[in-house]
Amino acid sequence: MSQLEGKLGIVFGVANKRSIAWAIAQAWHRAGARLAFTYQGERLKENVEELVGTFGPDTLLLPCDVTKDEDIDRVFAEVGAKFGQLHLLLHSVAFAPKAALEGEFINTSREAFRISHDVSAYSLIALARGAAPLMTAGGSIVAMTYYGSEKVVPHYNVMGVAKASLESSTRYLAYDLGTKKIRVNCISAGPVNTLAARGIAGFTEMLNHYEAHSPLRRNVLPEELGATGTFLASDGAAAITGQVLYVDCGYQIMGM
Repeated sequence: MSQLEGKLGIVFGVANKRSIAWAIAQAWHRAGARLAFTYQGERLKENVEELVGTFGPDTLLLPCDVTKDEDIDRVFAEVGAKFGQLHLLLHSVAFAPKAALEGEFINTSREAFRISHDVSAYSLIALARGAAPLMTAGGSIVAMTYYGSEKVVPHYNVMGVAKASLESSTRYLAYDLGTKKIRVNCISAGPVNTLAARGIAGFTEMLNHYEAHSPLRRNVLPEELGATGTFLASDGAAAITGQVLYVDCGYQIMGM
């Protein structure tokens, strides 16, 4: 039997074929899971629609703005109506205004701070709250984070602070949901050339730096993130919750 045979999941955060969310969704699908997807805004709908169509014409695809509680409520109502229950949730959602990812962190505006935390961190809490009643047999919630949450990465700025909030939220959610057999973990991925990453000033230099300084002397591959996402979703990770797993070719261990 495949690792995730019979599991039902929902994926938040696919933007295009280079998205980490898409790499993990493909891995979950190959492992036997049946998935629903959301998209953010009409601009991304066509891309996501084309991708998820490869999973079959009846794949559930729903619009969702994670800053709107009514959108989140509607998504889980529709997923509940179609699936009856839920086992997996992937949170791969983050945003900060472009101006906040340039220049100095000290110049972060109050509004940029609010938006980045609302979209990138609070949304995990809101989505977990929506998913939990459907996870009647337990479940696995996986969120995407990055090393900039714990160390200064130039130009990552307010997003690093938001990711620190996301990681802390993961621990508190893991505690709250543990009695329901719902696990909550983060994958801290090394840099991957995604649509979101290209919005960070100096991203190419970041890729080169990781390749030169990580113990494995290379950057992580999307399919490796998919494999880790599948592990965290599987019974093999049944005793793992509230953790941040670094999938960055070892970069996180380095001091120099």
